[in-house]
Amino acid sequence: MTTSDASRRQFLFGSVSGLSSVLLALRWPAILAAQEHAKRAKASGLPAQFQFFSPEDAVEVEAMAAQVIPSDDAPGAREAHVIYFIDRVLATFDRDKQPAYTQGLKDLRHRTQELVSSVNRFSSLTTEQQIQLLSAIEKTDFFELVRLHTIMGYLSRPEYGGNYNQTGWKLIGFEDQMTYHPPFGYYDSEYNKGR
Repeated sequence: MTTSDASRRQFLFGSVSGLSSVLLALRWPAILAAQEHAKRAKASGLPAQFQFFSPEDAVEVEAMAAQVIPSDDAPGAREAHVIYFIDRVLATFDRDKQPAYTQGLKDLRHRTQELVSSVNRFSSLTTEQQIQLLSAIEKTDFFELVRLHTIMGYLSRPEYGGNYNQTGWKLIGFEDQMTYHPPFGYYDSEYNKGR
């Protein structure tokens, strides 16, 4: 494992630990409904289509997500198809966040033009310019929302729309198994030594 893989893992674990289990518990029925929706869409065999984003807005959000979890030695948010997860989230259980994305994308276009007057699309900026702009807005609710949805999509079950080919799971070393054999953690091995 390279140093960049280790630091990316630490970032993802740290980010996930900040997610509230209360939030998940309150939204569990809606999350299950989104999962079923995603399964039906996948089973239809039709190419994925956006339900909330326009194709242009999807490109902008995907460019942001690609800076949150960039591609380097390992696949990033773009390769994990996180944009489809975010779109499904906004069409299902996080529907109330749609206005935040609509306004956030307008503000992003405005900030892009302030940075480079000849460019009106965030996705058209260079990587360095994108990072500069995202650093300027990283304390905003919009950026935090995109960041949260990107991380969720990167580590979610693939049938939810993101984590394509289990990209995120492979990065953190998660094995998708139906059953696990002990020891599950250090505490189990310590317990078994005491027998």
